[in-house]
Amino acid sequence: MEYLRSRPKGDFMDNGSLQELYILTEHWQSELLFYKDDLKFLRHLEDKYFTWTTAKDNLDNITRVGESILKDTRDCDELLQRIKKHLAYLAEVIDDSEDQEIKSFRSEHKELEEDIVQFIANTKNNRRQLFKVIEFDVNADKF
Repeated sequence: MEYLRSRPKGDFMDNGSLQELYILTEHWQSELLFYKDDLKFLRHLEDKYFTWTTAKDNLDNITRVGESILKDTRDCDELLQRIKKHLAYLAEVIDDSEDQEIKSFRSEHKELEEDIVQFIANTKNNRRQLFKVIEFDVNADKF
């Protein structure tokens, strides 16, 4: 389910058919829905850990990671809204093949892809940070 490995190569974004772009955008939506569930789990884990830990350093670390995960959640919701609008526009463009704004649409499509790639990288980093904070306590038998 790793988008980064299956990213279209070459000039696909500039020259791929609109139907292929639609399918790719649906794939993005599916990926982000997975990440939304993953973030919900991470927030739950962070909340549970926050109530278990007592060390000041760990509280600070878990608070910082928790804030990052909350930001990722907001970013995910915003990206899902953008994708929803993007899919609606794509459906319109596919039906009206004479649309003059296809070039700007493709530019928007590329920007959306870049934002999704950045979101995925941020989310993975924050997940790793949360696990590191929790792992430290588990390994130190403080948990």
